[in-house]
Amino acid sequence: MTLTTKQKQYLKGLAHSLKPVVLLGQHGLTEGVLAEIDAALAHHELIKVKVSAPDRETKQLINAAIVRETGANQVQAMGNMLTLYRPAQEPKLVLPKK
Repeated sequence: MTLTTKQKQYLKGLAHSLKPVVLLGQHGLTEGVLAEIDAALAHHELIKVKVSAPDRETKQLINAAIVRETGANQVQAMGNMLTLYRPAQEPKLVLPKK
């Protein structure tokens, strides 16, 4: 699923007040962290992940790996925060059409 600009703007507005549910620390992206992100997406649909990395390129690689492995859509990556959206089996959030 590809998100339109309007849908991303809508999700950014919803995510603004959210706190990060998963924090990546010194051990980086592990199977356990991916499982937590996957579980959080299944439960909440829209989450924030705090990614601590030494440089921008590493952070972008970690973000891309999270998106690839979870099948989620990247809504926004700003600073250390990554906002992800993945619709649940029975979606709770209704996105704008276009």
